[in-house]
Amino acid sequence: MEDKSEPLLTSAQVAERFGVTRRTISAWVRDGRLRPSIVTMGGQYRFRWSEVEQQMREAEERDDG
Repeated sequence: MEDKSEPLLTSAQVAERFGVTRRTISAWVRDGRLRPSIVTMGGQYRFRWSEVEQQMREAEERDDG
């Protein structure tokens, strides 16, 4: 269940947590590995960390399976 009180993170903040670039985060979104919680009117992605963690676990399971 999503927690609406959880802060939204920018692509840069998510990239920093993974040690990758913002460009990598954009590629993961294009590839379907990550789904942003929100896309702003300006086209910027915003993520909830708990959702990112869940999506990455699911992606790893698909890759391993």
